Amino acid sequence: MRLFDTHAHLDDEAFDADRDHVVARAERAGLAALLAVGTTASSSLQCVKLAGQYPIVSAAVGIQPNYVAEAASGDWDQVVRLAEANKVVALGETGLDRYWDFTPFSVQEDYFDRHLRLSQQTGLPFIVHMRECGDDILRMLTEARQRGELQGVMHSFTGDAELATACLELGLYISFAGMVTFKKSAALRSVATQIPADRILIETDAPYLSPHPKRSQRPNEPALIVHTLACLAAERNVAEDTFAAQTFNNGQRLFSRMRQ
Repeated sequence: MRLFDTHAHLDDEAFDADRDHVVARAERAGLAALLAVGTTASSSLQCVKLAGQYPIVSAAVGIQPNYVAEAASGDWDQVVRLAEANKVVALGETGLDRYWDFTPFSVQEDYFDRHLRLSQQTGLPFIVHMRECGDDILRMLTEARQRGELQGVMHSFTGDAELATACLELGLYISFAGMVTFKKSAALRSVATQIPADRILIETDAPYLSPHPKRSQRPNEPALIVHTLACLAAERNVAEDTFAAQTFNNGQRLFSRMRQ
């Protein structure tokens, strides 16, 4: 059984003392692919370096919406350059966030638009962070779709079925993290059962969102994706190895530069 953690912050300082063992445990758990996702220009550079260090790791480069206010002159240009680096297979994470008041919303919109345009220029898929701003995300994605096709994923999805359907119609994939396993997340699990088999992904968002029954484990790590896999396979009434193959193949298809 091969697994794909499509979103982990492997560069996070929570892993600094134990990163080799974290990757080794992931491999023992069945991970054959792990996407290290950047949140700033420097974080993105670290993800590229980690992709060069570990065979199962690929990188995504970008500036997360809560960090764009801190972006220095030249940071975006560095992201653009890193997009051409070996084993970079995606852009992000990007998106919008109305929950945290770290960045003026107009600045978030500017950087989300930059990522979307760069995706359409390079063919690299984008990774969308969204918190309490579904209508804004759909507005910008719809505008981008008018320029051309979209390739991307709604990461750590927590929206409703209507939002999921709208994102699917725009051509996106939907990814679920540990939150879908929480006891209070019955509605989200119901949404997950409605995602087509060829458009669903799984992730850890490590070091955050440890899944049930490991919610007390800090930090979360890629090996724990087996619990999200088991939860969603049961909810979707498919065998775990079948669901593992579906999500692995979906990840390979979306992040197709991995095969180059």
